[in-house]
Amino acid sequence: MKDPAKTSSFEIRQEENRAELRISGSWVADSERSAPGEIFALLTKTAAVSELRITATELQESDMSLPTFVFALHRLCQQDNISLRFDELPEAATRLLGMALAVPEQEGVRRESDESSVLSRIGSDAIAVGRGWHATLEFIGGCCLALGRMAVGRAQFRGSDLWTVVQECGARALPIVSLIGFLMGLILAFVSAMQLKMFGAEIYVANLVGIGIVRVLGAVMTGIVMAGRTGASFAAELGTMQVNEEIDALETLGISPIDFLVLPRLVGLTLMMPLLCAYANFVGLLGGLVVGMSVLDLPARLYINQSMEVLDLTQVAIGLCTSIVFGVLIAMAGCLQGMLCGRSSAAVGTATNTAVVHSITCIVVATAIITVICSVLGI
Repeated sequence: MKDPAKTSSFEIRQEENRAELRISGSWVADSERSAPGEIFALLTKTAAVSELRITATELQESDMSLPTFVFALHRLCQQDNISLRFDELPEAATRLLGMALAVPEQEGVRRESDESSVLSRIGSDAIAVGRGWHATLEFIGGCCLALGRMAVGRAQFRGSDLWTVVQECGARALPIVSLIGFLMGLILAFVSAMQLKMFGAEIYVANLVGIGIVRVLGAVMTGIVMAGRTGASFAAELGTMQVNEEIDALETLGISPIDFLVLPRLVGLTLMMPLLCAYANFVGLLGGLVVGMSVLDLPARLYINQSMEVLDLTQVAIGLCTSIVFGVLIAMAGCLQGMLCGRSSAAVGTATNTAVVHSITCIVVATAIITVICSVLGI
């Protein structure tokens, strides 16, 4: 509750196109005072004003409420091209206002609380989607050109960067890929065993696990793991570079950011994905073997022979080719969000989250498309 004893007052004096606002009393948080908009309306009500001067000769006490009030009044004056002088305010308020007005406000930082219509919001979202698709297509075109330059030996990137990405996406990802692959084979075999055991067809667990892991699940689970691990890392790294203006520095030096930053990540992850997928397939089959031996009491030789009968090079090739597609999609989604990241720390988090969501969505859609194509081709 505001203290009625603490009141603020003001007086307006006008002379031709100049006005003076004399403030007095207590300008603190719990004092009664008029809003900046009300005072500004009184200033411009009688005559046109081109200059406004604020004085505080009879001011008793003040806190942050005073510079906040003057700053709000300054924004209103800017809209009507009115010059504002506040050099006769207390020294602390004058210094704080000087620092606040020294740097212009960046566009898009302030959240406007306008209550726009539903159609307006739909239009804004449609425009944003269109711009996003334009940026995506432009990025894909830049990556294709970079790969072309790499093919003829003209790409601007360092081999050490590619080797670092290969290590990060390959050997260092083996523990989590091993865990997920083994558990996926274990779960798939256990669920299949519970159903097939009722019909005395336990041996066909090897068929289900072999085809499911090698053809689809090995690549899908590896892709999801790498989307959350590596795709998010790409987005965070490039987003941080965007915030620190390192990407702008590369462009100033005449170095293509897509060549120098995106290309090593794209090539490195694409090369490692089929190897990780093959490893995940092996570990997944091993998990199925463990269930077959422990739950179904199947001999290891019998389970392995059954798996080898149902699996062929076509099944393996489909899974490995699918993993290559996933590697391209994950790398491009992560790098794209990093390159489009804003200039704040919050934007880096948003870019990372968006990269993971887009990567997983692309994996699911690509899996559906590849499955349909394989079904149409009869493979």
